[in-house]
Amino acid sequence: MDKYLSETITLIKTNLPTHSYLREVVFLDKIHEIKAYQVLDSRGNPTIKVVIKTKKHIGYAFVPSGASTGLYEAVELRDNKKAYNGKGVEKTVDIINKKINKQLKGIKVTEQEEVDLELKRLDATENKSKIGANTILGVSLAVSRAAAQAKDKELYEYLAELFKNKKKLMLPIPQANVLNGGEHAGNYLKFQEFLLIPTGAKSFAEAMRMVGETYHVLKKIIDDKFGINATNVGDEGGFAPPIRTPEEALELVSEAITKAGYKRKIRIGMDVAASSLYNENEYDIGVSFSAKGLTSYYDRLFSKYDIKSIEDPFEQDDNEAWQEFMNTVAKKRRVQVVGDDLTVSNPHRVRRAINNNLCNAIILKPNQIGTLTETLKAAEMAFDAGWEVIVSHRSGDTEDTYISDLAVGIGASQIKLGAPCRGERTSKYNRLIEIEANLKKKGYAGKKVKF
Repeated sequence: MDKYLSETITLIKTNLPTHSYLREVVFLDKIHEIKAYQVLDSRGNPTIKVVIKTKKHIGYAFVPSGASTGLYEAVELRDNKKAYNGKGVEKTVDIINKKINKQLKGIKVTEQEEVDLELKRLDATENKSKIGANTILGVSLAVSRAAAQAKDKELYEYLAELFKNKKKLMLPIPQANVLNGGEHAGNYLKFQEFLLIPTGAKSFAEAMRMVGETYHVLKKIIDDKFGINATNVGDEGGFAPPIRTPEEALELVSEAITKAGYKRKIRIGMDVAASSLYNENEYDIGVSFSAKGLTSYYDRLFSKYDIKSIEDPFEQDDNEAWQEFMNTVAKKRRVQVVGDDLTVSNPHRVRRAINNNLCNAIILKPNQIGTLTETLKAAEMAFDAGWEVIVSHRSGDTEDTYISDLAVGIGASQIKLGAPCRGERTSKYNRLIEIEANLKKKGYAGKKVKF
């Protein structure tokens, strides 16, 4: 193949006639067709699937959608018509099948930055509101999958190459959302997520087992205390029992960890999603707190429970509160402080957070920013600052396992996947099990991440 490719390029340069099969070699990795479809996500809402074809390879991607979205996230394009209560994406499908298909045809799938720049030019807005971040992202991710095929690589291997990840590939520690409140539940609990983080696991397979066992212990505890109806699961597979306070949630999770036999091996994470609790300089968590009062409240929780990670503890623009928290409680408790609504996977927002010492870790969600190139840039900036990077699903997700490969490819220390329940969540856990098995064949020994 290499010989024929070299000969073909020489013939083209000298304007000599060439055989048809040689001409085909030159175009094998160029975009031949882009096709989009309206499909459903895990909440039963429309989303898009994008399929990209070269003459020889096929790449695809599904686009997820969040319920709790940050103010500075890139904007989805929806139809706002009667169908699907306004949530249809036929406009998106039409833009991809006509406009983007025509614009990108002939570009090599291995030219990720060029593809993403063309997509951004077509939109030409800061928040991608013209043609939609969902429109752009589906194409951007599908291109990378086709490129991985063209290079005969696993997706995580190609993403590592694209990211210039020269470190040894490693599996992330899962953060499993097992107890829900806020936007993800119908109970009175204001904090959005309580998570299991199995930092004591020696492999991803062991981490998955620890999470799975503790999840079922938690289910039994909730059933015994509140009845079987309280074990129904929410969007991300977590339970939403009729509780009101963070202390009640933390007691349930702590009890489950202890009964499962994983005390100090599974730590607790919280996603407060504080932007949704903020109004007129106060935070309503069932009772109202000022930023300083909330900081003191967090400190009391850290002193009592084994919490090692807190996500979005303050409103996305409450800079003073973030800084004060980082300089006092976070330093004293050695806690991981995660920006999500604060940073929204946007390189500009990540740079702002770094310069102002607002957190020490970021959530990475490609659909918050819209292109793979910008997603990788945000991750690079966080790593360069010495921060942790946590690749994350969305509450309205699909069976696409792209983020599993993304986490491994960039060397993320953690990944949020939801509970070990529901197909759109377990598919990603199962993909990571597969990747770990593949890497072990190549001499991978595993790497434990410490907070």
